[in-house]
Amino acid sequence: MDDRKLDNLRQKIDAIDDQILELLNRRSALVIEVGRLKAANGLPFFVPSRERAIYDRLAANNPGPFPSSAIRSVYREIISASLSLEQPLSVAYLGPKATFTQEAAIRQFGLSARFVPAKSIPAVFDEVNRARADYGVVPVENSNEGIVSHTLDMFLDSELKIYAEILLEVTQSLLSLSGRMEDVRKVVSHPHALAQCRNWLEENLPEVPQVDVSSTARAAEMAMEDGDCAALASEMAATLYGLRVVQRKIEDNPNNFTRFLVIARTSPQPSSHDKTSLMFSVRDAPGILCRMLEPFRKRNINLTKIESRPIKKKAWEYVFFLDLEGHLSQPEIAAAVEELRSHCQFVKVLGSYPRTITLRQE
Repeated sequence: MDDRKLDNLRQKIDAIDDQILELLNRRSALVIEVGRLKAANGLPFFVPSRERAIYDRLAANNPGPFPSSAIRSVYREIISASLSLEQPLSVAYLGPKATFTQEAAIRQFGLSARFVPAKSIPAVFDEVNRARADYGVVPVENSNEGIVSHTLDMFLDSELKIYAEILLEVTQSLLSLSGRMEDVRKVVSHPHALAQCRNWLEENLPEVPQVDVSSTARAAEMAMEDGDCAALASEMAATLYGLRVVQRKIEDNPNNFTRFLVIARTSPQPSSHDKTSLMFSVRDAPGILCRMLEPFRKRNINLTKIESRPIKKKAWEYVFFLDLEGHLSQPEIAAAVEELRSHCQFVKVLGSYPRTITLRQE
């Protein structure tokens, strides 16, 4: 190898890094000015539609060879650091640490935010409602396991709004202190994680007992304390708990995604790719659901999800949760919701917010 040529290339990279650092500081100076204007005018500091526009514009203009798929990861941290200059953000999430909910929160807000683990979904709502956190992150549905009913139930009584959504690819890794398959004497994890990896475990560790625990984070803690124990958890858990990866991505279904909601006390600004979520209740009658959906059908509004939940205070009555494409500020969306309201016992708009960017494990 020509050492002089290698040194010359490294010097050029160092010079470019110095330029990048200079530009980041120039960008930060502008961000501080933006923060002052936002504070003076009472504008929100976190604007998901603005972030989406930045990612989309840079990806569209990227000539390569830097991969467009990595632009979001890089700029997520730049934007996160910038937000910390405007106003440090506090984000409550369904804990404990190293869960997929924390990973979703980090991927949305970056590492510069302050993350506050909460013991339950109601506790996340309470942190945000009492202004002890600016935002909250809670799971709402999984592509394999279905809806998270506790999250939907919270919206019945809460005035908090959906501010954004996160769609995170969920991949399970086998983690241990040594990182060697032959050292595994017990596999521990949350029951859902064990179920998601059943085929792999039966094929590769058929004689090793499996133990249910309260969370993947608790499993990582146990693996940290016991060299014979391996945990099914995220790779982020390996970093936080000092573990090594025995095997990555061992889930049986490679298309496993969880949708998370970002909740806040205010609503975000409209973007060009919005979704609206609402809930409504009707008295049981033949064909009632068909009539409730008619306002959207005749306006050609695409419904992306409908879910029903029993009203706990009234036997045999249900509340429906509906997701549709578009923003409440659009005339046809507003008209459809008003027509729906005229037929229902109640209608509650949970939020209009930017549709998600799918976040795959990097």
